[in-house]
Amino acid sequence: MISVVILGAGNVATHLFKAFGKIEHASVVQWYNRRLDALKNHKNDVDITDDLSELKPADLYILAVSDDAIKPLSSLLPFDSRLVVHTSGSVGLYDIDKKHKRGVFYPLQTFSKTADIDFANVPICIEALESADYQFLKKVAIALGSPTQKVNTDQRKILHLAAVFVNNFTNQLYRVAHEITESEGAEFDALKPLILETAKKVQDLSPYLAQTGPAKRNDKKTLKKHLKLLKDPYHKDIYNLLTTSIQRTHGRKKL
Repeated sequence: MISVVILGAGNVATHLFKAFGKIEHASVVQWYNRRLDALKNHKNDVDITDDLSELKPADLYILAVSDDAIKPLSSLLPFDSRLVVHTSGSVGLYDIDKKHKRGVFYPLQTFSKTADIDFANVPICIEALESADYQFLKKVAIALGSPTQKVNTDQRKILHLAAVFVNNFTNQLYRVAHEITESEGAEFDALKPLILETAKKVQDLSPYLAQTGPAKRNDKKTLKKHLKLLKDPYHKDIYNLLTTSIQRTHGRKKL
């Protein structure tokens, strides 16, 4: 049985704890957070602590904390030569204190505490200094049911950047669409089948081939009508920026 200590109480930490609780080959033996009240709902499920000096021996310590907290927290851990990983997409492997065996266990997915996550749909990007540590982390990921990908730091940072585009920016576009529909009393829910079909398309087609719409066709009349309908200047800016990007991609506008 693989023993795990989780440090942090955010979205990633919470979902990791839930995921480990569903499998047989690994378990969370302790959960640390600097504010114990954030873990109080789990006090009957696992040993919780806010004292680093009380950390239990374990095979793996997962720092599921904010990016800025990774370096100082790793240096405060009261032991050395144990495997310590962080879950960040953008923080370097070497930000973990060198007294530890170091690795990265980056779940490439969006997490909200209230939304259920199937770790079969959570690719784990793994980085480690030692081959044995990489193999161990891969074993942990497989135990969770996750697909794995071996990455270096540069690849991981690029994946994280790309994830911002496909997740955070896309979600903001959903919010803009919601504001636009609300402005005339139309139902945003009517767009949900389109959202699902768009996401489905890129499972089989490249984003380049999946692109449709007036910007790709260079349908100037429709583009002008859309801009006229938009009352918020920020919405106009977004529309113009993305239209230009599509036109450049599809040869409608020279770089």
